[in-house]
Amino acid sequence: MPQLETFTTDPKLFREKADLLKVLAHPVRLCIVRGLMAQDECNVSHIQNCLDMPQSTISQHLARLRSAGIVEGRRCGLQVYYSVINKDARKIVRVLFS
Repeated sequence: MPQLETFTTDPKLFREKADLLKVLAHPVRLCIVRGLMAQDECNVSHIQNCLDMPQSTISQHLARLRSAGIVEGRRCGLQVYYSVINKDARKIVRVLFS
């Protein structure tokens, strides 16, 4: 039987997973990730209209998601289109909303 990973045997793995959960634990960020998964990709204006929040607030949340490696942006002219790139984040959101 393979040995079960524990915090003692692989603390980096558990820190990474906990950090991912911390970033997703905010209701606005969770909503952004779920919306991006449904649309494949969106720009800030579209996300702002859906959430009815200031652009600066949306941008701050996207920056946090980007720095955590959950989303990435693709520039197209003046617009940046965001999409979810983290497989674990996708799995977590699917489970939460299934």
